[in-house]
Amino acid sequence: MGERTAPGLRHHGDAELRDAAVPVRHDFAVNVRLSEPPRWLRDRLAAGLDTLAAYPDARAATGTIAARHGRTVDEVLLTSGAAEAFVLLARVLRPRRAVVVHPQFTEPEAALLAAGHRVDRHVLAGGFTLDPEAVPADADLVMLGNPTNPTSVLHPAETVTRLLRPGRTVVVDEAFMDAVPGEPETLAGHPDVVVIRSLTKTWGLAGLRVGYVLGPAAIIRALHEAQPLWSVSSLGLIAARATCEPDAVAEAETLAKQADQDRDHLLARLAELPDVTVPAVSRAPFVLVHTPRAAALRDRLRAEGVALRRGDTFPGLGPDWLRIAVRDRAATDTLIDLWKRQTATRR
Repeated sequence: MGERTAPGLRHHGDAELRDAAVPVRHDFAVNVRLSEPPRWLRDRLAAGLDTLAAYPDARAATGTIAARHGRTVDEVLLTSGAAEAFVLLARVLRPRRAVVVHPQFTEPEAALLAAGHRVDRHVLAGGFTLDPEAVPADADLVMLGNPTNPTSVLHPAETVTRLLRPGRTVVVDEAFMDAVPGEPETLAGHPDVVVIRSLTKTWGLAGLRVGYVLGPAAIIRALHEAQPLWSVSSLGLIAARATCEPDAVAEAETLAKQADQDRDHLLARLAELPDVTVPAVSRAPFVLVHTPRAAALRDRLRAEGVALRRGDTFPGLGPDWLRIAVRDRAATDTLIDLWKRQTATRR
């Protein structure tokens, strides 16, 4: 089992930006959508600096999140990013057979392995659609992403809930759900599903580390008991409360609609490239593409200051896959123009 924990499962998009001779001018590797938090959020965080002498108190933020999703406060747990949520679940749950649906974000599997669990992979192919009946019937823990990183597939909520059965825990990573206008397939309000959300992606808060878990009160209580004291900082709690208030939720919806338009532009420009295919219907703020010799192309673009996310560290994918974050139209045009130039010079 040891070889499955390193290094692939621990490789993430930020690694594409480090230790390179040429600085990154255009980052398409990291899925954080804003280069910095919006001014109003920065002002809220700045005002919170005066409170740092006191220990963090999560009650107000927990109440705001519960109201945002129609949950009770005992069904909400703030965490130090979604990553801590996966670690806590791996520590608390005792599955006989854990199944992770791939390709997807690799931290759930990495956390389970680190906690000593055996993990089976259910790998989706083709258009990366989920057939609940194909998941092993004896799995008592199933983990998947929705919309899924890196495939950008948005699974219907009805399909995901068909995974539920007595004795089985279903965990859904919805880190990118607020990037889907209207969040039509969210299960954040479902009483029997464990949902993990992140504030990192939409609000430019990767460095602050804040997310939360929604789920049955018994599971949330067990996670809370396993969590270190004061796991989420006072500033993280301020950000959680601020970004789950109605005005912020409305702003996130506007950002999601803009991301849809920017993704459509990216898809249109990708269609101009030879030997590039997008195998799935993309609904998230990133696109998974297949192209021959992707690794070499990624290296050449990196030498031009453009970073793309390699795909071969996601189980079920290989060296001919790339994940491309959605950016504004000008940045996308720069990427495609450089890509065309690189392709032309190799012909």
